[in-house]
Amino acid sequence: MRAVGRHARAAAAVMALADPARKTDALKRAAAAIRADKTAILDANKRDMADAGNLSGAMRDRLMLDDKRVEAIAKGLEEVAALPDPVGAITERWTRPNGLDIARVRIPLGVVGIIYESRPNVTADAGGLCLRAGNAAILRGGSESFHSSRAIAASLRRGIREAGLPEDAVQLVPSRDREAVGMMLRMSDLIDIIVPRGGKSLIERVQREARMPVIAHLEGNCHVYIDARADAAKAKTIVMNAKMRRTGVCGAAETLLIDRTVADKQLPAILAELHKAGCEIRGDDTVRALDPAAKTATEQDWYTEFLDAILAVRVVDGLDDAIAHVNRYGSHHTDAIVTEDAAAAETFLNKVDSAIVLWNASTQFADGGEFGMGAEIGIGTGRLPPRGPVGAEQLTSYKYVVRGTGQVRP
Repeated sequence: MRAVGRHARAAAAVMALADPARKTDALKRAAAAIRADKTAILDANKRDMADAGNLSGAMRDRLMLDDKRVEAIAKGLEEVAALPDPVGAITERWTRPNGLDIARVRIPLGVVGIIYESRPNVTADAGGLCLRAGNAAILRGGSESFHSSRAIAASLRRGIREAGLPEDAVQLVPSRDREAVGMMLRMSDLIDIIVPRGGKSLIERVQREARMPVIAHLEGNCHVYIDARADAAKAKTIVMNAKMRRTGVCGAAETLLIDRTVADKQLPAILAELHKAGCEIRGDDTVRALDPAAKTATEQDWYTEFLDAILAVRVVDGLDDAIAHVNRYGSHHTDAIVTEDAAAAETFLNKVDSAIVLWNASTQFADGGEFGMGAEIGIGTGRLPPRGPVGAEQLTSYKYVVRGTGQVRP
C-alpha cells in the first residue's frame, strides 16, 4: 500500500501540470479501450456475479454489467473528456488599491483515495473524473466487484499510458483484504483526501479512522412529497419513476409523503400502481385504511434506505409537516415536492436541508451525469463543500496567485 501511495504521489505531480488536451486524449483513449476490452470486462463480471450468491437483489443489480452498461461506462468517459478542464480556471480576480493583482485559481487536490462498494462502473467514473481534474486516484472497490474493477482499471491505465501520461494516475488496490482500507485511512502523507461511497458502516468507519479530510456520501433516504395542489397524473408518474426506475440507487425514493387533503383522491391509484410493479408498501394508519394490503410502518422505516422495492408512506398535515418529517428522518441527500403551487414549492426548496431538492421532478435525477457533469463519484451530503454531485470541478481546490510590481507592506 505504501508503494501504491508513492506511485500515486509521483503521478499526481505530473498530472497537476498536464496539458488539458493530453488529459482529454487520455480519457478518449480510455473510452476506446473499454469498448475494445468489453469481452474481458464482461467475463470478469461473470466471475464476480458467480460469487455473489449471498448478495441482495439490489446489490446484484449494482454489480451486474452487460453490453449496455459497458457502453454507458465508455460514453461516460467521453462525456468527462468533453467537459471544460477545471484546472487553472480563474474563479475570481480583483485589484487592490495598492495595485496588487489577486486571482483565485483552481488546482488539483493531489492524490484522491476512493473507497466504494459493489458498482464496478464507479471505477471508471472515479478514475476518469480524477484524471480530468489533474489528480491521481487510488481506488479500492468492493471485494464483490474485484474482478470487474480490475478489468476496467486495466483499460483506463492503457488509455492513460497511450496518451503519454503516467498510468499510475489510476491505481486499483490489488488486495481484497479489509486491512488495505485501514492502511489507506492512515496514509495521510500520501493521500490528500478520501471519498467513501457505500453503506452506512463504511462511511462511519472512514469518518472515524481517516487521518485526512473526507468527502462523505451518506445513504440516500430520499423523499417525495405530494402537496395539496399536486397534479394527480404528474404525481403518479414521478412517484413511480422515483421509486421503481432502479430501486438500488442512492437517488431512489424511500418515503412517500402526501397531504391529507388529497390522500383519499390520489393515493389509492398510486399505491395500486406500485403494488402492480411489485413494491411493498409500509404505511401509517391512514395509509393502511386506504390500502389494506399495506404493512404497518415502524418508526425505523422512516429512517431506512431500503434500496429495494419497499416504500414507506405517510399522510401529513400540510407543507410544514412534510418539511419537518424530511428534515428529521432524511439523510440530507435528495428530496422532491410535487405541486402546482409555486409558493409552496419555493418554501420546500428553501427549507428542506438536503444537498439536492427538486420541484416536479423525480429524485432519480440525483446523478452527476444528469447534472451535465459527465459522471460523479458520489453525492456529498455534508454541510461543507463539495455538496451534491461530486464531479471533476468538485475534485479541485484553489490557491491565490498574487502579482505585484514591487509592493511592500508598510
